[in-house]
Amino acid sequence: MKRAFDFTCSLIAVIILLPLFALLSLIILIDDGKPVLFRQQRVGRNNEVFSIYKFRTMKNNTGNVATAQLKNSDEFITRSGRFFRKTSLDELPQLFNILKGDMSFVGPRPLIPEEEEIRQLRNKKGVYAVRPGMTGLAQINGRDNLDMVQKTEYDLQYIENMSFFNDIKILFKTVFVVLSGKDIVEGAGQEKR
Repeated sequence: MKRAFDFTCSLIAVIILLPLFALLSLIILIDDGKPVLFRQQRVGRNNEVFSIYKFRTMKNNTGNVATAQLKNSDEFITRSGRFFRKTSLDELPQLFNILKGDMSFVGPRPLIPEEEEIRQLRNKKGVYAVRPGMTGLAQINGRDNLDMVQKTEYDLQYIENMSFFNDIKILFKTVFVVLSGKDIVEGAGQEKR
């Protein structure tokens, strides 16, 4: 049922949001040129690596690292990127990842492969048994203000209590968190996931 919900809702969302996708793409082109989309390797279900899609928010020629690894992240974020990241509009292309089956609407946020310490912790706790999500329990309970142990505990709590009802609850709470801008921190020591 979860996969059917993900596929159907992501397909409908892509169709409805196509004009917004076009507008955001145009803004990125005017602000910093091509490419519009950013692809990055992430760790998904069964510890397999896949390419995640996002609207590009970092300037061209920025290293392919987590924002937390950039000492002065503000210097690397484009003007439009600041707004996209604050509102999570940069995450919208992940609807295509959901359509493909790489991701779900709700699940643990996918890490870049180089984040070894938290990746091992997640592996030990069995977090990779499920598809990663656009949002998750950690994102509505502290987001960037959580350390890797706390994030992993929320991921595990989600998996142990997975249900359609819980997913719907997390989706609604995500809307509130995004609209409030709560718990978003950029730069060294923190990361946007």
